[in-house]
Amino acid sequence: MSDFLILAFVVMGAGIIAVPIAARLGLGSVLGYLIAGIAISPLLHLLNVDVVALQHFAEFGVVMMLFLIGLELEPNLLWKLRNKLVVLGGGQVVLTAALVTAIASLLGQPFSIAIAIGLILALSSTAIVLQTLNERGLTRTEGGQASFSVLLFQDIAVIPMLALMPLLAMPELMDAASQAIGHGEGAADDHGGSESISMVAGMGGVQATLVTIGAIIAVILAGVFCTRPLFKYIAAAKLPELFTAAALFIIIATALLMMVVGLSPALGAFMAGVVLATSEYRHEMESHIDPFRGLLLGLFFITVGANIDFALLMESPAKIVALAVALIAVKLVVLYSLASVFNISGSSRWLFTLGLAQAGEFGFVLLSFSVTNAILPQTLADELLLVVTLTMLLTPVLFILYGKIIQPAMMKTSDEPDDAIEEKKKVIIVGRGRMGGIVERMLKSAGYDPTVIDHNSEHLNILRRFGVHVYFGDATRPGLLHAAGIEDASLLVVAMDGKQQITQLVDYAIRTYPDLHVIGRAVDRDHVYELWARGCRDIIRETYDSSLR
Repeated sequence: MSDFLILAFVVMGAGIIAVPIAARLGLGSVLGYLIAGIAISPLLHLLNVDVVALQHFAEFGVVMMLFLIGLELEPNLLWKLRNKLVVLGGGQVVLTAALVTAIASLLGQPFSIAIAIGLILALSSTAIVLQTLNERGLTRTEGGQASFSVLLFQDIAVIPMLALMPLLAMPELMDAASQAIGHGEGAADDHGGSESISMVAGMGGVQATLVTIGAIIAVILAGVFCTRPLFKYIAAAKLPELFTAAALFIIIATALLMMVVGLSPALGAFMAGVVLATSEYRHEMESHIDPFRGLLLGLFFITVGANIDFALLMESPAKIVALAVALIAVKLVVLYSLASVFNISGSSRWLFTLGLAQAGEFGFVLLSFSVTNAILPQTLADELLLVVTLTMLLTPVLFILYGKIIQPAMMKTSDEPDDAIEEKKKVIIVGRGRMGGIVERMLKSAGYDPTVIDHNSEHLNILRRFGVHVYFGDATRPGLLHAAGIEDASLLVVAMDGKQQITQLVDYAIRTYPDLHVIGRAVDRDHVYELWARGCRDIIRETYDSSLR
C-alpha cells in the first residue's frame, strides 16, 4: 500500500507542477506531462517502478479517448469521412512504410527486418495528436478531420500488422528467442496472457472472420437495443456513481470483446461511441468518463517521458537523434504530398503534415511483439523504442511551430485559388454558418448587401442550390480580404468557426485596418477576453444571449 501511495504522490505531484507551467508558457499540456515524466524518471527507477507495466495500464486512456470521439461522430458523419479514412489513411501507411523500409535496407538491414521497421514506424500517435487538436480547438478544421481519418485507419491497420508480422520472423532470432524463453519463463507469461483468452486462436481464416464480424454486429445491436434500458434502469436509482460505473463497464466490455476476437480495444471503444452518438444519454456518459480519460492520458504521457533510456541515448546520441529527425522528415514528405493530392488547403495542409510526423504509441506494442516473435533483435528494438519516444517528445514542438510561425505566415501569403469577387461592398461577413447566415439575412432586411465568404465547399454547394450567393475562400489570407475590398469596407463580421482562426483574423484586421469596425464571434467567455486583448470592442458570445433567454 505504501509503495502505491508513494508512486501516486510522485506522479501526480510532477503533473500538477509541470503541466500548469507548460500551459502558461504556451507549450501545451502534453509537453508538460512529457517533461514531468523525464524529471521523475530517476526517482521511478530508484523506486524500482515497472514503467512499461504502468504505461500499459495508462494506455486505457487512449481507449477512453476514442470512445469519447466516437460519441461526437454520428454514423452519417463517419460515412462522409470514408474516402479520407481509406484512401488518405491507407496511402499514408503504405507510402511511409515503403520509404522507411527502403531506407532501412540501404542502411544494411535485412529485408524482413526492414519491412518490420517500416510497418512499426509508419504509425503516428493517436493520443498526442488528438489531445493536442482538442486543446487547440482544431479538431473540426479540415486538417483536424484529415488527421483523425488517418489516425483511425492506423488504429485499424495495427490488426493486420499483428497478424502478418510473424511471417517476417528470422530462424536465427527464433532460436535465440527460444533460449531466452527457456531462461526466463516470466517474460513468456507476460506475452501469453492475451493469447489465452483469444476466441480466434487456432481457427481458420473464414471462421475467424465470421467470429469477428459477429462481434462487431453484437456491439452495434447492444448499443442500439440494450444501452437505453440499461441507463434508464440505472438512472432510476439516482446514484451518479452507478452511472459512472455503467459507462466504464460499456467501454471495458467492448474493449475486452474486441481483444477476444483479435481486434484493437481502441477500435472497439470507438465503434461503441459511434453507435451511442445518437443516444439521449450521450452527454451524461461523456461528463462521467472525461475525468478518467484525462487522468489516464496524462499518466500515459508521463510514462512516455519516464521511459526514455538516457543511458542508451548517451552511448550514441548522434545516431539516435539523426534517426528520429530522419523519420520525421520522411513523414513530412509523405504527409505533405498526400495533403496536396487531396487538396487540403492553406494552413490545414501544414497542420495535417506537422501533426502526424511522429511515431506512435502502438510502436511500443509492435516492438515488444517483434522481439517476442523473433522478428527484431533486442538491441535494434531498444534503439527504435528510443527513436519512437523522441519523435513523440518533439510533436508538441511541431504544433508550437505550426501555431506560432506557420499559421500566421499563411495568413500573410498564399497562392491558393479562391472565387473571384466581382464587386466590393461596405460590409464583409466571414463564415456563413448558423451565426453568419442570420447576420446576413438581418443585414439584407435592413437594406444592406454584404459580401459573404466561407471556406466550407460542401456547405456552399448546398447554399448555392437555394440561390444563396457566397464566395468560396479562406478569409484568413489577406489576399482574399484585399480582393473583397476590405480597405474600403466599413464593417467586418467574423462569424467563422474555430476559436484560433477567429482570434487570428480579428487580430490581423484590427492591426492592419485600424479604421475598420470589427464584430467578432466569441466561442466562450475566455474567448471574449482574448478578442478584447486583440483590440476588438464589439464581441458577440454565440450562446450567451440564448442562454439568458
